[in-house]
Amino acid sequence: MTGSPVSSSASPVASDASPLAPSAGSPHLVTTKVPTHVEGWQLPAGWSWGAEGVSAEFRHYQEVVDALGRSLSLVTVDDAAHTAWLGAEARALAHRGHASIPTTYDWWPGGPLSRRGPGYVRRWISGESVAERIRRVGPADLGTSLQLLRSTGLALAYLHTTGTAHGAICGESTWVTPTGQLWLLAWQWALPRNVIPAGLVPFPGRLPLAPEWPNGEWIPTPESDQWQLAATAFASLTGEYPPLDPPPLSLVRPDCPQSVARVLSRALNQKPEDRYHSIAALLRELDRAVGGRTSIFTSGASLALRAAGDGEEERLRWATGEDYEVITRLGSGTFGSVWRVRDLTLEREVALKMLHPQVAKDENAVRRFRREAQLAAQLAHPSIVPIYDWDSNGGVSWYTMELAENGSLADLVMRAGARSVEQIAAHIDQVLDGLAAAHAVGIIHRDLKPENILIDRHRRWRIADFGVAKVSGEELLSGTTGTPEFAAPEQLLGETQGPAVDCFGIAAIVVYLLSGKPPFGAGDGRAILARELNGEVDLTPYPEPVSEWLLRGLSPVAEDRFADAAVMRDAWRSSVDRTLAPESRPPWWRRWWSGEEEVLPNDED
Repeated sequence: MTGSPVSSSASPVASDASPLAPSAGSPHLVTTKVPTHVEGWQLPAGWSWGAEGVSAEFRHYQEVVDALGRSLSLVTVDDAAHTAWLGAEARALAHRGHASIPTTYDWWPGGPLSRRGPGYVRRWISGESVAERIRRVGPADLGTSLQLLRSTGLALAYLHTTGTAHGAICGESTWVTPTGQLWLLAWQWALPRNVIPAGLVPFPGRLPLAPEWPNGEWIPTPESDQWQLAATAFASLTGEYPPLDPPPLSLVRPDCPQSVARVLSRALNQKPEDRYHSIAALLRELDRAVGGRTSIFTSGASLALRAAGDGEEERLRWATGEDYEVITRLGSGTFGSVWRVRDLTLEREVALKMLHPQVAKDENAVRRFRREAQLAAQLAHPSIVPIYDWDSNGGVSWYTMELAENGSLADLVMRAGARSVEQIAAHIDQVLDGLAAAHAVGIIHRDLKPENILIDRHRRWRIADFGVAKVSGEELLSGTTGTPEFAAPEQLLGETQGPAVDCFGIAAIVVYLLSGKPPFGAGDGRAILARELNGEVDLTPYPEPVSEWLLRGLSPVAEDRFADAAVMRDAWRSSVDRTLAPESRPPWWRRWWSGEEEVLPNDED
């Protein structure tokens, strides 16, 4: 196979400057406008343009929302000469079926009589590339790096059975969602060379080049895929792609077990014949190195705990037995932790929340935990995370719920920055509608914050964590609750609390979304309380109707706020309609819910 030159550099990475350094930037540009080459397209009935897109070399990925409300990715090219290449990619990808390969739904061929195309529609992937994460926060922990190695390796092993090499394995082509799911992308390169336009190569200056490629030419093979896979895992662990003679991992990552280091060292051998004979063989050796198929996802700390036989993860694995496969920890709080697990009976991934073992020894804590699940399960609403099951075994208590694949609002702001009123308007309406359903049956959440509003795979915002929720009229409606940055004054003072505390929390979340910061600052709770009581919040950057709504929602006096979420929702609709739509038109939210208009409001992750 004739190769195309990638770089004349002698380094295995095609750039003198590190492509993973923060200064290198990302080749994926997030856009908020529909690109000119597709803006005239007529989408199918009931579909609409989403609010986000990603421009990359030779491809544009535009969010579209289908008639079922799913966020999908419309993949197009802005160069008409690349149409045949795009079509070949769509046809090849449509025949791939793997958990780390995005599902492809349809191909729009275009033509003189067509109002749309060429382009194909596949699953929308939220998150960021592994390279971007390294540039943003540095090297990953051991568990995340091993998950990258195994998930991407499994996709490549599957691909190699079809006689195809990928050729573009690097930090830019591997993507991770906020909940840790890995995706392998850049499928335009996993095609016969006669389909790819002459002279084009993947990620110039950013692709780790296999040592066997002469003069830096791009000649993808299963053997070079193996080397690139190991090089990407090495970069995840160290923050840099490996040189031709990589240093021992024990020097740069002392927490990496020697057995894992040996696997990577062999896969990074300069001679292809000295590597594993296949990626499948590499993965079998890796499984032996870490002691089992599920334990591959554990962090270095978890491995140490498991060795001691008394770790939280070990107890969860033992308690759930054959019902769940534990994949990775998603987060941890004062009373419990949340895990990504696979329900082995129904073959689906779910989120599992468990009490910390030391907390689970308290019978009162277990009763409160079970009640949390019961309260959330009572609220069957599209804007509240569904609860599937509650169980306990051997001193371990847990419940399972829908997995919010796109993380929380805190994750959204961290990776994408502050939002506009237009971008959040429909979502806040839906969240308030869900909260109104809770208030209607007397349930008060009392801990609304960005971390507790989750985003599912269809990019719907959903309320989670009813751990400190109370029912109106119950005893103990007083007592300090909530997170200071988003808690109402009466919560921080330990006074009686009603639905108005949730209204305060929603208003604080809206300020956070619009500005990227909590309305009264962060840090010491007493200082935050003082600012809340004095009304020290700057609402001038926002449109006047929204500013008035926020001022009422953030009032230090509970009686001056909205009586409940239903009243707050109606006021939000009015303020947004005055901000975004002409007075002569019906409110956008009414057109949306009633289906009067074909075009839906923008949706953003």
